[in-house]
Amino acid sequence: MKNMIKKVNQLITRKAISVKLAVSNNSGEGYIDTAVKILISVVLGALLLAGLYLLFGEVVMPTLNQKIQEMFNYAG
Repeated sequence: MKNMIKKVNQLITRKAISVKLAVSNNSGEGYIDTAVKILISVVLGALLLAGLYLLFGEVVMPTLNQKIQEMFNYAG
């Protein structure tokens, strides 16, 4: 009977140590960190895309249209 109580006590102690190690382990990456990284990348991507649309819409396309019209203007 003493041997069985000793084995159960050892098993409970091992399980308690493994639970304590698992709870105190802070390695790895949490869900909040990943969500913040994804949110930052989406916002930066949207800002970059909006900047490119503004650049192409107001600067590049009118200049490109003017150059093409000048290139195919046979009259003068």
